[in-house]
Amino acid sequence: MALTPSDVSRIALLARLELSPAEQAAMLSQLNGFFDIVEKMRAVDTTGVTPLYTPLSAIGEVELRLRGDAVTETNQRELNQRSAPAVEEGLYLVPRVIE
Repeated sequence: MALTPSDVSRIALLARLELSPAEQAAMLSQLNGFFDIVEKMRAVDTTGVTPLYTPLSAIGEVELRLRGDAVTETNQRELNQRSAPAVEEGLYLVPRVIE
C-alpha cells in the first residue's frame, strides 16, 4: 500500500497539522517506509505459531505478576457525592446540554 502526496495532505488535515512541502515529502517517505515494513510482516507465514503475551516468554517461562480481581476498597458513593450539586438515587444530575 503506497500513499500519495494527496493522502499525506488529507492525513495532515485530519490531524490539524500544517506541513510545508518539504515536510510533506519527508512524511510521505516515512509513512510509505512504515507501510512497507507492515507488508513484509504480513508476508511471513505464522501458521502454527503461538502468540506471545510478552517477548520474554520466547526465552523462557514467565510468570505474570497480576493482582487478583478482588474488591479492595469500600463503597464510598455517598461520601463522594456530598459535594455534588444534585444527586438522585445515587446518580449525579447534570444540566441538559442537548435539546
